[in-house]
Amino acid sequence: MEDFIPKAIEFAGNHTIMVVAWVVVFIGVIVTFAKSATSAVKVINNMQLTQLLNKEHGVVVDVRSNDEFKRGHIIGSVQALPSEIKNHTASILEKHKAVPVIVVDASGLGSEALANQLHKQGFAQVYSLKEGIGGWRAANLPLVKH
Repeated sequence: MEDFIPKAIEFAGNHTIMVVAWVVVFIGVIVTFAKSATSAVKVINNMQLTQLLNKEHGVVVDVRSNDEFKRGHIIGSVQALPSEIKNHTASILEKHKAVPVIVVDASGLGSEALANQLHKQGFAQVYSLKEGIGGWRAANLPLVKH
């Protein structure tokens, strides 16, 4: 242990950029883990979505554009645009406050923030689909077209 600390300090001095990068990555992992552990919104996979739909009569809220929605969406989905959720004008969702609501977008990257918005608006159980419709499609799960 006596040799380790001086060598670690020397290493850090010689490789400052790499050490700083590792510290930033480590802090980022800790922050992401803490946010997900304390978030009211859970990120779920395709199987968990199916279980919520079948066992708890959950509702899928598809936040993609009208064209994307028409090209294929999960059966029984309700469409609400992100602007409607942010502006509290998605009145079609009001009747679903007591059931699980699963927010779905194209890739799963923006749905968690919108799900948080819905939780703040009084929705009791809010989820976000990991990988969105892209992941659903990749798993060869069914989509309906309108």
